[in-house]
Amino acid sequence: MSLKLSILGCHSATPRSFAYPTSQFLEINGDYFLIDCGEGTQLQLRKHRIKFSKIKHIFISHLHGDHFFGLIGLISTFSLLSRDKELHIYAPKGIKKIIEIQLSLTDSWLSYPLKFHELQKKESELIFEDEKVTVHTIPLKHRIYTNGFLFREKPKERKINIEEVKKYPEIETCDYHNLKKGKDFIFLNGDVLENKVVTFDPPKPLSYAFCSDTAYNPDMIPQIKDIDLLYHESTFLEDRAELAKTTKHSTALQAAKIAKMARVKTLLLGHYSSRYKDEDLFLKEAKTIFEEVQLSHEGDVISIDNA
Repeated sequence: MSLKLSILGCHSATPRSFAYPTSQFLEINGDYFLIDCGEGTQLQLRKHRIKFSKIKHIFISHLHGDHFFGLIGLISTFSLLSRDKELHIYAPKGIKKIIEIQLSLTDSWLSYPLKFHELQKKESELIFEDEKVTVHTIPLKHRIYTNGFLFREKPKERKINIEEVKKYPEIETCDYHNLKKGKDFIFLNGDVLENKVVTFDPPKPLSYAFCSDTAYNPDMIPQIKDIDLLYHESTFLEDRAELAKTTKHSTALQAAKIAKMARVKTLLLGHYSSRYKDEDLFLKEAKTIFEEVQLSHEGDVISIDNA
């Protein structure tokens, strides 16, 4: 079990020569997801040697330009690369109309099926699931309809304790399947052998929450309780707390409060305003109340291994 998060862009508003708007590439338990797609995303994918062919699912938090203006370019490039696999886009209602207008007015065509999953519910919902991972929305509070996304590994099977199993000749190889599923073993005489005696606990499933643009929002805390990694926007410092409130963004201190109350293992800050020239100030402010904080930077790779 492993999680690897590549930061492609982590700044707010407009792209600059040294800063890109929000975009991330997540690898979790063998699945690959692109999260937000600000301008320059495909350039960053190339720069950091991430294969375009790995991207099958794209999650867009909201329809502000710095979070999706790179999408039409990426969609078009996939066709130039002769893609034939489906591409799934999970985004607020309206994304389908936007992309289809862009394709239509430029007389563009795609070499692959494009599947839209438009979001509009105000409560959390399961929007993706396979045999390894689930993805739920995290309702956020911004100026327009916005979601974060919670990525969770599914629990692995239990591991057989071979040395203990050998002590019970009645247990055969064909019984291992049920033991891995957590079932107790029942002897022919009716006695019950508790599963935990002959199996090991599997690794704890890893989890990552991406919380894009949002005002301070304690309502999310129950959903992100005890997760391994939380990305939380920190557009401002407390010196501009009123501006954060007006624009429905968060400060580094507010992000740290959320992380502390949710007991997350690590907090990752991003979406910095260009007003600040020293990003270490965000780290210092958050660490006043929560110690396990990191700053995101373009090109960073955050890895968690729970094998």
